[in-house]
Amino acid sequence: MKPIISPQTRLRHPSLVEVGPYSIIDDFCYLSTRVRIGRFCHVASGCSIAGGKDRLFVFGDFGSLSSGVKIWCTSDDFVNDLVTIVPPEAGDIKEHLISGDVLIGPCAAIGSNTVVMPDNHIPEGTAIGALSFVPARYPFQPWTVYAGVPIRPIKQRNRAAVLAQRDKLEAFYQSQRKDG
Repeated sequence: MKPIISPQTRLRHPSLVEVGPYSIIDDFCYLSTRVRIGRFCHVASGCSIAGGKDRLFVFGDFGSLSSGVKIWCTSDDFVNDLVTIVPPEAGDIKEHLISGDVLIGPCAAIGSNTVVMPDNHIPEGTAIGALSFVPARYPFQPWTVYAGVPIRPIKQRNRAAVLAQRDKLEAFYQSQRKDG
């Protein structure tokens, strides 16, 4: 099955967006960076994935971004820099941009209205609760549930149960490829 991208989603650089089969990007999302979304992923309504075409967001297979999640691959430094739009022809005026790719492993989930700052590598099986704040370069552990402001580990995720469900979905996918 081809991915579904809502016509109400804004892709600033459409040629830099790849979305895998059985994935959906819902209404009113905004993507302004390079994006690679795997298979069986859901990006719910109102999500933003931003940071400019020089940065990359990768979302592994079988993942979910709940409504209103904000992923920032680049952010102004509100302490040390002017916070405004700088035309490219003006040159590199800002000296302290917070910038880095955001990579999310397979079987990961991020709850509603969570903010993920630049340069994060969220490993396989990680879940982040709603309304959390993830600072730049947070040291995640796989298969752990995190939540809060500031974010902190809450408990281990049931890896065996999640992977068993993933395996069933993978078997379905393989059967569809053979039949189609």
